[in-house]
Amino acid sequence: MKYILTIACTILSVTASLAQRNAVEPGQPWPDQNGNHIQAHGGGIIKINKTYYWYGEERRQGLDPNLRYVSCYSSKDLMNWEFQKDVVQMADPENLGAGWILERPKVYYQAKTKKYVMYFHLDDRQYKYARVGIAVSDSATGNFKFVKSFRPLGHQSRDIGQFVDDDGSAYLIFEDRELGFHIVKLADDLMSVEKEMSLVKESLEGGAIVHYKGLYYAIGSALTGWDPNPNKYATATSLEGPWTDFKDIAPPETNTYQSQSTMMLKVIGTKATTVIFMADQWKPKSQWDSRYLWMPLEIGDGKLWLPKPQPWSLNIKTGAFKLAEK
Repeated sequence: MKYILTIACTILSVTASLAQRNAVEPGQPWPDQNGNHIQAHGGGIIKINKTYYWYGEERRQGLDPNLRYVSCYSSKDLMNWEFQKDVVQMADPENLGAGWILERPKVYYQAKTKKYVMYFHLDDRQYKYARVGIAVSDSATGNFKFVKSFRPLGHQSRDIGQFVDDDGSAYLIFEDRELGFHIVKLADDLMSVEKEMSLVKESLEGGAIVHYKGLYYAIGSALTGWDPNPNKYATATSLEGPWTDFKDIAPPETNTYQSQSTMMLKVIGTKATTVIFMADQWKPKSQWDSRYLWMPLEIGDGKLWLPKPQPWSLNIKTGAFKLAEK
């Protein structure tokens, strides 16, 4: 009987871990298909055909401290995620020394070359190197191979963000402690920077941009390290600016509900368009337990607001979201 009960409990446990999720629960553990909390911190998302790929910093316990890892998850509905693999398991690529840094991986797809190009913040433990690294793969699920690093247009680069416009043009956002918040266009092959679109002279990181109904909305986070702060937004009719003054996206006393921006994801459906605010709730002393705050934004007519987080669901076909009933 004890043996039967053990088997039954195991089956129930596996069944629970594999159950389909019907809502996003901001700030709660987010299990993948195996029941493990998703490890895709500081990440970004691309959509290939009908599949979304989420890449981020792999921070699970027990990793080799000499390597840096980037994970990849896939989903059809943005609520249920399947762990694919760690698409990067990288040793120190440029002799940066102990504690070297790979952060905020972002992947772009080049349709002509059929290459997947990953940008990431590459640094030493003192944050003096301040470069972007590039790794390339022939498939969405890797393996990504390191190619090179550089300073975009000669500027130092730490936190990075990605943006792909409606016409497919790819852009990089990066934080430059000396000058401000850069928005640059990538070359067609995605392997270098073509030109600068804007330099926003604000001390911001965690950059995210979305193009919505004729306006560009840019979000940034103040430079407070792991500690959350009031994220802010500005708008412009062109990526070249001019940009409006920055305003709070949430009540400032909440420190953006204890989160930091990483991306805005636009979901266009048959009936509606939803813009999702993607953010990290960092736990520096237990990074493997850092959470995600994803929430549909109130956006339009030059205004952007992050509602108080609560469970919500998304109809990927229609593009409409629904808040969970209280």
